[in-house]
Amino acid sequence: MNRSLIKSLFIIVSLSAGLLGGVAHAAVQTIRAEVNGMVCAFCAQGIEKKMRSLTQTKEVYVDLKNKVVAVELKEGQVLSTDTVRDLIKDAGYDVSRIETVGSTVEQIRAAVKVGRK
Repeated sequence: MNRSLIKSLFIIVSLSAGLLGGVAHAAVQTIRAEVNGMVCAFCAQGIEKKMRSLTQTKEVYVDLKNKVVAVELKEGQVLSTDTVRDLIKDAGYDVSRIETVGSTVEQIRAAVKVGRK
């Protein structure tokens, strides 16, 4: 599946989850990064452990196959994309893209799963 289709599905899933859930997730803030160099479960596990150790972190999702790392922040917490990029780089990986999104880790996980089919 191409990237634009995956992104479109991500937007649809995110909007649907917000509308169907009946609860506005305006305060949700997740940093989503595309990471090159993750080649094994040990790589993914190391990044996940590093991100979970941050006090601002509510939830983490690392998808090795799709090279996605998502860090959902606790409500009211702030974490810069530069900090996340630096942590990933310090672990030995390259960040090809990073952004802050208004989706939960669960929504990102669902969108990536849909993109695999």
